[in-house]
Amino acid sequence: MVNYTVTQNGTPKILIRGVNWIGDAVMSMPAINAIKKAYPDSHISLLVKPFVAPLFENNPLIDEIILYEDKHKSILGRLKLASLLRKKEFSKAILLQNAFDAALIAFLARIPERIGYDRDGRGFLLTKKIPYEKLDRKIHHIDYYLNLISKAGIEPSHSRPWIYLTYEERMSARQMFLGLRRPILGINPGATYGSSKRWFPERFAKVAKWFQMETGGSVVIFGGPKELDIAQEIDKHIYDSKLFLAGKTGLRQLAALISDCDVFVSNDSGPMHIADALITPLVAIFGSTSEELTRPTSPNTHVLSSSVTCRPCFERTCGLGDLRCMAFVRADDVFFRIKEALPDKKAVFFDRDGTLCRDADYLNRWENLNIYEDINSLQKLKQAGYLLIGISNQSGIGRGIVDEEFTKSVNDKFIKEYNFDDFFYCPHRPDENCSCRKPEPAMALWARAKYKIEFKNSYIVGDKDADMLLGRNIGAKTLLVKTGKQQTSEYADAVCENLSQCVEEILRDEEHTK
Repeated sequence: MVNYTVTQNGTPKILIRGVNWIGDAVMSMPAINAIKKAYPDSHISLLVKPFVAPLFENNPLIDEIILYEDKHKSILGRLKLASLLRKKEFSKAILLQNAFDAALIAFLARIPERIGYDRDGRGFLLTKKIPYEKLDRKIHHIDYYLNLISKAGIEPSHSRPWIYLTYEERMSARQMFLGLRRPILGINPGATYGSSKRWFPERFAKVAKWFQMETGGSVVIFGGPKELDIAQEIDKHIYDSKLFLAGKTGLRQLAALISDCDVFVSNDSGPMHIADALITPLVAIFGSTSEELTRPTSPNTHVLSSSVTCRPCFERTCGLGDLRCMAFVRADDVFFRIKEALPDKKAVFFDRDGTLCRDADYLNRWENLNIYEDINSLQKLKQAGYLLIGISNQSGIGRGIVDEEFTKSVNDKFIKEYNFDDFFYCPHRPDENCSCRKPEPAMALWARAKYKIEFKNSYIVGDKDADMLLGRNIGAKTLLVKTGKQQTSEYADAVCENLSQCVEEILRDEEHTK
C-alpha cells in the first residue's frame, strides 16, 4: 500500500476528481470502490459536476460530495474552489478526470499528492504521473480507471458498478408503473454525445409495437429534455399501455425506474450504463463508438452493432451522411435479442440459516447443521415449475469465523440432496457496504440474469426483515417463516409457521392469481 499523509486527527483525507459524463461516472465506480478498500479508514470526498452527482448519493463508500458548479469555470471561480479544497486539508488527490483543469485545481488547493494520467499537458502539476499511452482507446473504460489507481500503487480490487437506490426510491418507481401491464420494456432512444450514437426512432417504434403484440406488455419511453422530439416520434406510433417519461425524470428517479423494467433497450449512452450497473436485462445498440471500450459488463446483456468498415469512428455525427453503422442494425435483430433477455421463469428464493436450517450463529461445523425436517415439502414447488434458489448473507466469512469452502459445501448439499437449482451467498461484512448483502438486491439480480427469473411471479422466503425488504426491492412476494430470528415483519405479505406452510401458501396464492 502507498504511504500517505494524514490530517491532524490521524484520518487520511482523499479527494477524488470524478468524471463529467453519466456513462463514464458509472464506469469509474469500481475504481472508487478500490480506493476506499485500500484506505478503509480514510475520508473520501468526490468532486463532480452537479449533473452526475446524484449517481453517488447514498453511496456509503463516499463521505462527501463536492459540486464543481458553473460558477467555478472562471478564473476567480477556480481560485475560490481551490481555496475551499485547501481548507479541507486533503492529503491526496486522485484525478479520474483527464482534464488539465482537474490537475490545476488540485495544485492550487495545495494537495501534497496529486495522481493522474500524464496527458492534456498537465504532467508538471502532478506529483505522480501515470503514463497515458492512449489507453482510453485501447482498453475498456472500467479498466482505464482501474489502471490509473493500480499504477499509483492501489490494489485494483474487483467489483462492478453499483448505484445505491433507497427502498423509498424503488417503491416510488414501482408505484409509477402500477397501471402498466407486465412485462415492461424500457426504451432509451437518445444519446447526449450525438446523432451517430442514436438508432432510428421508427425502428424503436417498430420494436415497441412488436413487443406489445407478442407479450401483451407495456412500453416506457425515457429520454432527456433535449431528446423530446426523438421520444415523441416513437410515442406517436404506440397506442396502448405505455408511459412517456422523456424529460420528466431526475437522474435518481431514472435509475429507479430503469431498475424496475423487465428489459431495457438503449443506445450506447448514460442510461445504458445505469441499466448495466443495476443488472437490468439489457439490449445495447452501438453505432459510431466501440463496444470493446464501453460495452455493458452485466450478465443477460446483448450487444448489437454492425460490421461496416467505417466504425468505430467516434464522431458525434456521421461524416458520410448516411449513418450506415446504425442502418445495418435491423429491428428484427433487436427484437430477437429482447426476447432472449426477457425473464420468463418463476422462482422461490430461500434464506438459509433460520429458514432451511437452524440458525447456529455462524454455521462453521457440520455437526451444527440442523436442516428442518419439512424441507422435502419444497419438492411440491419444483413440481409446480418453480426454481429453488438459495440466497444467504454469510458475513462470518468476511469476519474470519467461517471458512468459505465450508459454506460452499453446505450450499452444495442443498443443491445435490434437496434439488435446489443454485445457491448464492454474500461473504462480506456489513461494514463493507457491498451490493450483494441483503436487503441490497444484487444476489437476486444475478440469479435473475442467470436463470431469466421473472420477479413478479416469484417469492422470497426468509426469517428476517432483510429477506422481506429484499423481496420488496425486487418486486417479489414475501413470506416470513417463524423458525428463525423474527416472528413478524411489517414487510411480509404472509407469515408462516414453517417451510411446509410456506409451500402451501405459495401454491394457494398461485392458484388464486391464475
